[in-house]
Amino acid sequence: MNQDRSSVEAVVQSYFDGLYEGDAEKLGAIFHPTADLRWVEKGELQVLTVPDWLDRVRKRASAKAEGKPREDFIVTIDRSDDKTAFIKVRCQLPPRYFTDYLVAMKLADGWQIVSKSYRYDLRE
Repeated sequence: MNQDRSSVEAVVQSYFDGLYEGDAEKLGAIFHPTADLRWVEKGELQVLTVPDWLDRVRKRASAKAEGKPREDFIVTIDRSDDKTAFIKVRCQLPPRYFTDYLVAMKLADGWQIVSKSYRYDLRE
């Protein structure tokens, strides 16, 4: 199971790198194309498909290009079996500070994120 944990951690590291670098291709490689992102805004559930999210990533300046500080880490990885992982992470794209809940599954091509739910705080 340690090797599988390392594989899950590698996917999460690619997620952190892709977010910070604004690299839509890197993110697209680790998210299943049918995955979606979910969050609550003004009391309403918002849902965004991965292709739409990647389009937004391509259009915005990256935190790296703007010289913003980077801090991201895994809070926990919960495994129910050898093919399913629930991952809680913290990351930032200032002024937004995120707590993300990622569901990853081991598919034929390896681990992919199949769902993301998140919340964030705005800070100055």
